[in-house]
Amino acid sequence: MGVRLARAASAGSGSPTDGGNRPASWRCALVNNMPDGAFEATERQFVDLLDAGSGCETIEVSRHTMAGVPRGDRAAARIAEEYATIEEIVRNPPDLLIVTGSNPLEPRIEDEPYWADLAALLSWGRDNVPSMLLSCLSAHAALAVFDGIERTRLTAKCTGVFPQLADPTHPLATDLESPIVLPHSRLNTVAESAVRAAGYRVALGSEAVGWSVITKEFGGAEVVLVQGHPEYDPSSLVREYHRDARRYASNERDEVPCLPVDCVAPEDWALLQRLQERLAGGERDPALVESFPFDEAGARAAWPWRGVATRFYGNLLTRLPKRSG
Repeated sequence: MGVRLARAASAGSGSPTDGGNRPASWRCALVNNMPDGAFEATERQFVDLLDAGSGCETIEVSRHTMAGVPRGDRAAARIAEEYATIEEIVRNPPDLLIVTGSNPLEPRIEDEPYWADLAALLSWGRDNVPSMLLSCLSAHAALAVFDGIERTRLTAKCTGVFPQLADPTHPLATDLESPIVLPHSRLNTVAESAVRAAGYRVALGSEAVGWSVITKEFGGAEVVLVQGHPEYDPSSLVREYHRDARRYASNERDEVPCLPVDCVAPEDWALLQRLQERLAGGERDPALVESFPFDEAGARAAWPWRGVATRFYGNLLTRLPKRSG
């Protein structure tokens, strides 16, 4: 049981990749808008979490991406081979639509190169699918499209693993006992007071970093906005920091990287802090960054939010009506 990946039309069949004949309880369309460097990891993380959350049930997942997201040759070839178009979602509406975040390129979200397509998809999904889960930039896009709420730029990147409180009365927080932890990694935010005023309900949130998961009903559809990253694996934050530190040391960016909170095991933290201090002190030396054992630190990093993420996705799926066989 678990995830069954649907073939793209370019593969010559709409049948599932595993060839199984058992009916799926739910169909999910995953729209992966992450840049090439994180594209495959993001697909794997969301698919793995859907697999874990589906338990003994089968969920069929089709994969899609926005045409306006810049792609290199390698990613473009894989998309052409394995991904279906956004139009396929409209032709065959899923039970669950997941839209990932994306690398923010513009100060105004409405100026992103794929904005028109994203806004159209979100508006269509609100009216045509039982449930939408929108992550990070896509969550902020939904607030702009549905409620006219604009995101604001943070003074410093919100990155790390942070304590959270779960609303015990919220269906998506069933069996989640506070306090829990979840990763965040974002440059922008929307105030909790603004989303509550617009009718959203906070399922998971924190005084330190604001809301992580909010929901709102639109007719018969449930919209789930996720400002955190329950799909992250233990090394995700370390890899992001490595990327940002490498770009800074190589003079590809001028902003000093932000060190994610609690992103490594205790035995690696002091050494990572020392690297951050040297970078912040002006040592823009690529050799300094590459000498740090990022792979080893990532392998030792803990995963305290995995059970929380699995239960959250399980709660999300079990709220969906099952397809008849």
